[in-house]
Amino acid sequence: MLFFVFLALCGTLAAALLFNSTAGREHDFYLGFDRNDYPGDAALAQLRKTFSYTGYWLSAPPGLKTNSWSGKRATLAAHNFGFLLLFNGKLYRELKASGDARLTGRQDAAAAVNSAHREGFKRGAVIFLDQEEGGVMLPEQFAYIVAWSEAVRAAGFVPGVYCSGMPVPRKNAPPVTTAADLRAKLGAKQAKLWVSNDQCPPSPGCSYDKPVPPPSASGTRDALVWQFAQSPRRRQFTENCASSYAADGRCYAPGLARGEDSFVDLNTSTSPDPSNGK
Repeated sequence: MLFFVFLALCGTLAAALLFNSTAGREHDFYLGFDRNDYPGDAALAQLRKTFSYTGYWLSAPPGLKTNSWSGKRATLAAHNFGFLLLFNGKLYRELKASGDARLTGRQDAAAAVNSAHREGFKRGAVIFLDQEEGGVMLPEQFAYIVAWSEAVRAAGFVPGVYCSGMPVPRKNAPPVTTAADLRAKLGAKQAKLWVSNDQCPPSPGCSYDKPVPPPSASGTRDALVWQFAQSPRRRQFTENCASSYAADGRCYAPGLARGEDSFVDLNTSTSPDPSNGK
């Protein structure tokens, strides 16, 4: 009899441990959003019901001449959002034309740091350099990233890089991701990685299901952040999860009317404040 009571107690304990472990996993990783344009003050309360943190541009985003995020830190902090600080990096053609990629890196680092101070972010925050071009970094690109990272760190901030985590084919060599190339050249301690990989799988698409996927599922094991959905979706990579997006190809935030201010890119991180910006 005692033996069967012991087995029953063990079974109950195992079930409880399994439940607690499974439930806990939902809180190990945190969902965030990013977009080029600020979504508007009125949307923040609804967005906070779903998202722990938001992207925050320290410069004009790609293709734009102004930055609508400027001056919004206090408003976002009042809604208890964490932050992903992002600075728009130079393209290869711009670095080539500059004639001095390292100097350009230092200049952009100074601009990013000055913007971070102006917006009220403290030293120790992670600033991600937006690198839109994928594959193996060319010498000018790598020199630029190294110089930028060194200058950001010297100013008391933590350098990070937003880059592709998707394999790029190469002639006479295995496919490579930008994230893997940077990690091999920079080393794990030189920059935090925010990787983009919207291919389904591993991406679940425009999905808000629990549990939130871990950044390591992106294919980059040590990624701090994984951007797993973009708006609009890239059709060549998302056919297997097309139904998760809206008919126009965008990923819309839950609870908001669909429009120009409510579509988002989706991210997962190991932290509710990946840039330590609160």
